[in-house]
Amino acid sequence: MSSINFGNTANDYKTYRQGFPTQFFEQLRERNLIGTNKRVLDLGTGTGTLARGTALAGSQVTAVDIAEPLLEQAKVLDKEQDVEIAYHVAPAEDTSLPNASFDTVMAGQCWHWFDRPRATAEVYRLLVPQGHIVIAHLDWIPLSGNVVEATEQLILKHNPAWAMSGGNGLYPQWLTDLGEGGFVEIQTFSFDLDLIYTHEAWRGRIRASAGISASLSDEAVQIFDDEMQAMLTSQFPDDPLNVHHRVWAVAAVKPNE
Repeated sequence: MSSINFGNTANDYKTYRQGFPTQFFEQLRERNLIGTNKRVLDLGTGTGTLARGTALAGSQVTAVDIAEPLLEQAKVLDKEQDVEIAYHVAPAEDTSLPNASFDTVMAGQCWHWFDRPRATAEVYRLLVPQGHIVIAHLDWIPLSGNVVEATEQLILKHNPAWAMSGGNGLYPQWLTDLGEGGFVEIQTFSFDLDLIYTHEAWRGRIRASAGISASLSDEAVQIFDDEMQAMLTSQFPDDPLNVHHRVWAVAAVKPNE
């Protein structure tokens, strides 16, 4: 897919993307990956959903993204939740932040957008010895007959170049990235859950995705959204919807040098 620009999704992204659930942050705390006095960097932060949850757990959070419109929305949400996060416009592969300045570096829902070898090397540089990298995903899961499957089919109708359908929420290739990048003690964890979306919110969530507002014209987005509204009304009349999702994460350690 060419020319993905998440800056175009900023309003819907801020309003409709729910972000990682509470139990995900609880698991991070149990693993001592976030918490009081932890210095954490969030790469590809978007509107800061992962960064905010980490800050609310007591961490000192810095966050970077290349899309300044998303960072502006993040600051609005931070103010609403009374958290302080230091934002920088920068790519994950070259943050210009100091060496060995973080205890944990996180990447939520974005590792696939990076030049992965370069991003892995940058994370290694940024972490203190025995610091942790966490790569995490919160993915909708298409199952036979569910609203996710129908939604993905509609996205493909309007954007045949979209290449992210049919996922299972698991990313074993990230383990190879970390192993080849020198990280050790690689561990994964996952769990499934249903997220609740009204029809309006699910439409907004889908607009704020790579396959729609980040890659289609405004006119094409409107045509898609009208058809999605009709599809939900006819095929999935329950409102709100239970939308099946999977949280998956891998964590690894930078060894002592």
